[in-house]
Amino acid sequence: MNKKIEDILNRQFNNEYYSSYLYLSMAAFFDSLNFEGFSHWMKKQAGEEMVHAMKLFDFVQERNGRMILTAVKAPETNWKSPLDAFENALAHEKLVTSQINKIFELSKTEKDYPTEVFIQWFIKEQVEEEDTALKIVEKLKMIKDSKQGLLMFDSVLAKRE
Repeated sequence: MNKKIEDILNRQFNNEYYSSYLYLSMAAFFDSLNFEGFSHWMKKQAGEEMVHAMKLFDFVQERNGRMILTAVKAPETNWKSPLDAFENALAHEKLVTSQINKIFELSKTEKDYPTEVFIQWFIKEQVEEEDTALKIVEKLKMIKDSKQGLLMFDSVLAKRE
């Protein structure tokens, strides 16, 4: 495996772990507010990020590359509101999209066709991730500070499978 590709995939593996940490931190934040549905949603999201990390891990290993595990930075722990947390989640997903796009660009530059094909799954996934986060942000903006609205939406998010 090309060293540049191996390095960027290693960084993305760490980025995906950070994403999982971030969403777990958000889950803990929501638990502290007794929003079990928001917390459930974030725990599911954290699990999804771990799946993404393992896809990268397995791909690098299958191509005779080497995963080098490095420290994962600590995520934020407090947000002003559920809306603030989800706006941060949306901003984070946009950052991840830019990271994935850089991998795609590098794979094209390096003519690493297996990585180019592999990373397309992540590109499609990021479209979904951003769309989902944006829709939640938009709904939270409609709810504003309505306690009843937040409790109802908490019930909706609790149903995520």
